[in-house]
Amino acid sequence: MTISDVATLAGVSIATASKALNGRDQVRAETRQRVLEAAEELAFRPNALARGLLSGQTRMVGLLTSDSVGRFGIPVLLGAEDAFGAGEMALLLCDARGDAIREQHYIRTLLSRRVDGLIVVGESTDTRPSISRDLPVPVVYAYGASDDPDDVSFVPDDVGGAALAVRHLLATGRRRIAHVTGPMDYKAARDRAEGLRTALQEAGIAQAGETLSGAWSQRWGRHAAEVLLMAEPEVDAVFCGSDQIAAGFVEATRERGRRIPDDIAVVGYDNWEVLSTETRPALTTVDMNLETLGRTAAKHLFAAIDGRATPGVHRMPCRLVIRDSTAPRGAG
Repeated sequence: MTISDVATLAGVSIATASKALNGRDQVRAETRQRVLEAAEELAFRPNALARGLLSGQTRMVGLLTSDSVGRFGIPVLLGAEDAFGAGEMALLLCDARGDAIREQHYIRTLLSRRVDGLIVVGESTDTRPSISRDLPVPVVYAYGASDDPDDVSFVPDDVGGAALAVRHLLATGRRRIAHVTGPMDYKAARDRAEGLRTALQEAGIAQAGETLSGAWSQRWGRHAAEVLLMAEPEVDAVFCGSDQIAAGFVEATRERGRRIPDDIAVVGYDNWEVLSTETRPALTTVDMNLETLGRTAAKHLFAAIDGRATPGVHRMPCRLVIRDSTAPRGAG
């Protein structure tokens, strides 16, 4: 079926049918309703290419990621795809695998496809170099912010997320709270440590021991448990910078005869359900809401394509997922 068929059935000109289907103001309400009913009766779908030629848009966007593992990039992608699908936009995915040369190649490829805009997904929350200055289309950065404050970036609020975790531990009656996290050259580790300090200072409580920093791994979590329990035997809670670290910490702590959460409550970060729901006991953890972040970034790319960019770094709230590793003392 074509728009000509719709116009004939509705008894209007092709131009009027086009205006009605595209939501233009120059059409009377009853005429618009007649055209929409005709289109529905004929199961008419506007041709995307024709619409693109009229609007100057291809209805395609590029998503450029460097997260080859997909641990963080895939949830962002799924959220963005939800928003683009609702807006009838096609999504072209390219994985640069952390290689700057490969990234430039994919940027050229996407521009040759005449995409209407780009979302760039970071492999970490570390700030990344801007690619926006020399591009003819709008760019939105997700998970890792651009180093250009005039760009549009969406990142998880790791400071706020960590503070949520620590306030929860305080609410369960814990007072000797330690911190085990990843490498401090990662912005995520620094931000989560800052959130911990903020929440403890608000409560007027000192941190139990120094922050222990190592790899983002279960092995490091196991080793950190041995170090911490020897140095700080009175510790009653641990905030871990990732679920991997927390899973290793829980394993080693139980092997040393300490009960979780009775003796020590443990909170992780990321809500990586492969670990957080399978650890025994299941982990209380912070979820960065990455699908929501991706969906929001996509909506703001729509706005930027329409000339309504929202520059700056937008920090998206995290949420706490409470499970068995932090039950209050005396519970059950």
